[in-house]
Amino acid sequence: MTVAALGLFAAVLVGSCLQRISGMGVGLIAAPILSLLIGPVEGVLVVNVLATVNAFLTTFTVRENVDWKKFAAIAPYLVVGAVPGALVIRAVSTDVLLVIVGVLLLIALSVVTVGKRYVPVIRGRLPAAISGAVGGFMNTLAGVAGPAITVYAQAARWEQRTYSATLQPVFMVSGAVSFAVKEFTGAANLATVDPALWVAGGVAMAGGLFLGTRIAPRVPSATARTIALGLATLGGVTALVRGVIGLS
Repeated sequence: MTVAALGLFAAVLVGSCLQRISGMGVGLIAAPILSLLIGPVEGVLVVNVLATVNAFLTTFTVRENVDWKKFAAIAPYLVVGAVPGALVIRAVSTDVLLVIVGVLLLIALSVVTVGKRYVPVIRGRLPAAISGAVGGFMNTLAGVAGPAITVYAQAARWEQRTYSATLQPVFMVSGAVSFAVKEFTGAANLATVDPALWVAGGVAMAGGLFLGTRIAPRVPSATARTIALGLATLGGVTALVRGVIGLS
C-alpha cells in the first residue's frame, strides 16, 4: 500500500468514526492530509466522493434526528457556491491552492471555536442560504462544508443532536454537487486518481462507521468534536506552510 493510501486510510477511519459521533470529521481531517499527499485538486476530489458516500450512510443511521426543513433551507444554495469554487481551481496553481485551503480551514475553524460565543442569534432563510453558498464554495475548493454550516448552526442556536444529524444530508448534497461541478467544468478528473485510494477509503469508511456507531453512546460529542477540530487545525497549518514554502 502506498504512503498516500495509508494516509487516506488513517484519515478516513478516524474521520468517519468522529463524524458519526460529533457530526463532522471526514472532510476536516482527510482534506488537509490528502491535499498534502496527492495534491489539493485530486485530494479534495477524492474527499468529495468519500464524504458523499459516508454522509449517505451516516444519514441513514441518524435519520430520526434530521431536521428536514433546516436541510431544505440550506441544500439548494450549495450549488451557488460550488460553481465559483470550481472556476478558482482551474485558475490558480497547486501551491496557491494549498495556501487557500489552509487559510480557509483556519479561518473557519477559528470562527467555529474561538469566535462562536460572539456570533449573534440569527433567524430566517437568508442566513441559511448564505451558509449554504459559502459551504458549497469551501467544499468544492477545500473539501470542507462543515465549518460554514456550523457557524450558521451556532448562530441559529441549533440543538446539538439536531445539528449533528442535519449536517449529514447537507454533506451528502455538498459532496455530490462539488464532484459534479468539477467533472462538468473539467476542474478535476477521477481518471487521475490511484484506484488503491478508493479501496483504502472504502475499507476505512466501513471501519470508522462501525466503530463510531458503537463508541457514540459512550463519548461526549463535545470531546469528539474537540479532537476533530484539533486535528483539522494541524492539517490546515501544514497545508498552509507547504503552500507558502512552494511559493517562496
